[in-house]
Amino acid sequence: MKNIIVIGSSNTDMVVKTSHLPVGGETVLGGDFFMNAGGKGANQAVAASRYGNRVVFVAKTGDDLFGHQVRESMTQDGIVTDYVFVDKEHPSGVALITVNKEAENCIVVASGANAHLTPADIDTAAEEIRGAHVVLMQLETPISTVTYAAQMAANAGVPVILNPAPAPVEPLSDELLHNLFLITPNKSEASRISGINIKDMESAQRAAKAIYDMGPKNVIVTLGSDGSLVYDGAMFMRVEALKVDAVDTTAAGDTYNGVLASVLAEGRSLIDAVREANVAAAISVTRMGAQPAAPTREEIMQFKRKK
Repeated sequence: MKNIIVIGSSNTDMVVKTSHLPVGGETVLGGDFFMNAGGKGANQAVAASRYGNRVVFVAKTGDDLFGHQVRESMTQDGIVTDYVFVDKEHPSGVALITVNKEAENCIVVASGANAHLTPADIDTAAEEIRGAHVVLMQLETPISTVTYAAQMAANAGVPVILNPAPAPVEPLSDELLHNLFLITPNKSEASRISGINIKDMESAQRAAKAIYDMGPKNVIVTLGSDGSLVYDGAMFMRVEALKVDAVDTTAAGDTYNGVLASVLAEGRSLIDAVREANVAAAISVTRMGAQPAAPTREEIMQFKRKK
């Protein structure tokens, strides 16, 4: 088993599945409600762990029921929770999610304790970070903490993967970008980071190259049904998306990134990792919820055999 450190957010998702997403001022009656563990960091940690490697989750929750449930569910998935810190002053993060019949979603997040994960917390987990095979992060925790952790890992020769979601409001710093082994924006995130509006494969390639020129060693732009565009500085490679009947796209990108990190930690190629991540994401969108939808390694293998 390889060691993967996931640094990021943990939320409790409150989900309503209904006929359509409401517009401003509209009340939509009907629908099914359920609640489960979420947050980009936690989702990615679960996906990476279910692929069969050792995952350490670094995060912060409130001293409340939601926070206690996060640690319990993480432990059940075999994730090391020694560095899931408790904030006694701020509540655990919460996400309100609406999913329509086309599997599109609308999400509002109250960050709570996630916004108070600090560089001092990262110092507490320094030994684990420096001994990892891969460090995976997102942008639902303070950018200063993400930058600090990336520097620590890079100084120790540990590959750093950044999933820049949600899309950054301010430009990512040179300090952060130059410490990345890989950055994995989706189409809208890549457009914002590069300043190039992605509308076809040619513009996606220009955006990927522009981001690569900012410092990361590798770039993957995820393009939904158009698959993934990989750029390593020498050549572009496109990996086709898999066609499935989606019921909920919540956390599909998180599942993708978690499995991607887990495969790369095993020393396999970037293209192998993308192909495996594509399968995991395809399985996840056929199920409701965030973490409940993440497949195990065996489920991924079974899916590939059927194809």
